[in-house]
Amino acid sequence: MPKRSIRSHFLTERKSRSSQICADSSSEIQRRFMRSVFFREARCLALYSAIHNEVSTDEIVGQALDSGKCLVFPRVSGEDLEFVLIESPSELVSGAFGVKEPKSCNLVPVEKVDLIVVPGVAFDQRGHRLGYGRGYYDRALAKCQSHCMKVGFAYDFQLVEELPATDYDETLSMLITESQTLNFSAC
Repeated sequence: MPKRSIRSHFLTERKSRSSQICADSSSEIQRRFMRSVFFREARCLALYSAIHNEVSTDEIVGQALDSGKCLVFPRVSGEDLEFVLIESPSELVSGAFGVKEPKSCNLVPVEKVDLIVVPGVAFDQRGHRLGYGRGYYDRALAKCQSHCMKVGFAYDFQLVEELPATDYDETLSMLITESQTLNFSAC
């Protein structure tokens, strides 16, 4: 099945989920993430602002800031994402594609990030993700250092056996859903 058809199917499926089910599942995914060693040990963490029933990262923001972590969010800049330091969720304003982005100019090179959490439309058992089709995250992930953990957040229904992938599609280190954690680092 072509990526466009897969994307359309999963976007429709995610949109049909109730906001309460998404909120409950998001909380469980975030709890799993915050209990992890890699979260506790991360010094610089990149999160995203959820849209259209994506898995939320809101609970992690407070925990990361309270723990004194460097916390960055992406902002669209031309064809790429740049990562901007925030000190409060109030620094996020509506930006490209309706996604909340940092308004400050405290740029942090993605190469300085130890742990990056990415959204997606669908994910597979091999660590591939299907995004919205513009390649922003694939380009950003390609710049990450080898020690950087690349973690996807997904609902169980977004996980499939295999997605079509190209050489430009970056592989995740790990995927966390409400019921499981898949580690792809050993692959």
